[in-house]
Amino acid sequence: MPAKSKSLAKAAAPAGHGYEFFGPPGAFGISFGLPLLVYVFTFACNDISGCPAPSLLSPRSLSLDQLKLEVGWPRDGILGLASWKATGAVLAYYLLSLILYRVLPAIEVEGTVLSSGGRLKYRLNTLYSSTATLAALAAGTVAQGAEFPVWTFISENYPQIIAANIGISYGIATFVYIRSFSVKSGNKGLRELAAGGHSGNLLYDWFIGRELNPRVTIPLIGEIDIKEWCELRPGMMGWIILNCSWCAQQYRNFGFVTDSIICITVVQALYVVDSWWFEPAILTTMDITTDGFGLMLAFGDLVWVPFVYSMQARYLSVHPQSLGPVGLAGTVSLIMLGFYIFRSANSQKNAFRTDPKHPDVAHLKYIETKTGSKLLISGWWGIARHINYFGDWIQSWPYSLPTGLAGYQILAAGAGAAGEGAFIMKDGREVIQGNARGWAMPITYFYIVYFAVLLIHRDRRDDEKCHRKYGEDWEKYKQTVRYRIIPGLY
Repeated sequence: MPAKSKSLAKAAAPAGHGYEFFGPPGAFGISFGLPLLVYVFTFACNDISGCPAPSLLSPRSLSLDQLKLEVGWPRDGILGLASWKATGAVLAYYLLSLILYRVLPAIEVEGTVLSSGGRLKYRLNTLYSSTATLAALAAGTVAQGAEFPVWTFISENYPQIIAANIGISYGIATFVYIRSFSVKSGNKGLRELAAGGHSGNLLYDWFIGRELNPRVTIPLIGEIDIKEWCELRPGMMGWIILNCSWCAQQYRNFGFVTDSIICITVVQALYVVDSWWFEPAILTTMDITTDGFGLMLAFGDLVWVPFVYSMQARYLSVHPQSLGPVGLAGTVSLIMLGFYIFRSANSQKNAFRTDPKHPDVAHLKYIETKTGSKLLISGWWGIARHINYFGDWIQSWPYSLPTGLAGYQILAAGAGAAGEGAFIMKDGREVIQGNARGWAMPITYFYIVYFAVLLIHRDRRDDEKCHRKYGEDWEKYKQTVRYRIIPGLY
């Protein structure tokens, strides 16, 4: 093979760097275990019997038939978890996002340099398309209130909507995996395989993502970068939509909306809008530059983010506890602190990368590596190697804290629990904490623990990547900036 062809082949298929997530067994566990976990959260914490379901608090007398009644298990069994109606609605939602992507104004931005030497161009307008969607939902809510059909449809078809999104994520992952075998060296589309995505193990490569930036051309829509589109559009928008639907559900249940659910909905919406506002910044993240697109990202973007991240609002839609002025002030202060660290650190890094001589960053110290890259060792990035992760993690706490010592039971109308601080639903049912108090915390506080694990894993992956790239310079850098994420602790 001529030297030029060899180099092109190498560019199309970068050298692998071993298994992650414990290899094929881990890929299997995540691929088929996490969907089950999403359903465990969905049924264990419900608006029929409680959170968790009462039978789960008495495992010795647990009856499967009784548990099915308590969690609202479909009469048709597992087949009842899917429906054509919910699937059609979800597909229509995806189609709307694609249409808005095409018809609304957009900016064109180049991505980072690929291993082949080229740069992909991205058409970005998520902020515009999402704003249009939210405006339509707001108009519908103003006109019809909490009975707006979108909100009631979500509440009535929630498990089936989850199933539709799981199916779509599996379908997309399978499509891009099969299509990745058409990647040829020297192709004009700058298609490449991800460094860690062509191990040769079918299950692992399907999970981790074989192709780096899969794209597809859809009639009347045009070219879509599947990974970038999934990262910020259906799932992130879905997160806000689900939170809003739970606010409407709380109003339908009790006739009021609490400061706790409003707080969670607003701060999470601001987090999402921030990612839309700074959409070009996503092109420099590891998800885009390094990871292939497989089930890991497809499921994470389309299922995990919207349905797991909105669990706290769903909980509060049935147990409407309030924060009060002091609690609200503390929650807002915490989110502002985390956001300040996160955004300030990222802005400082981006400013330095753009123009190291700019007055705002010219004073920063750095180590210049043999590759020519500059590693910051002062400012935010002299405090910890991923100080932005610390700010991101701080922001996760206000998502869960409003749920308090989570757990509730739903009693029949007329149970007479008003003296126990019961919340009375419009249909007469009474919601108390009772023996369930604290037992739902593994559900409502799951996000904090999960996010910590995610950030630690990302830090470890980045450390390995930088060690391969910078060698001794990276070790020198780590001796200067000792802490990974949390200053003084980790």
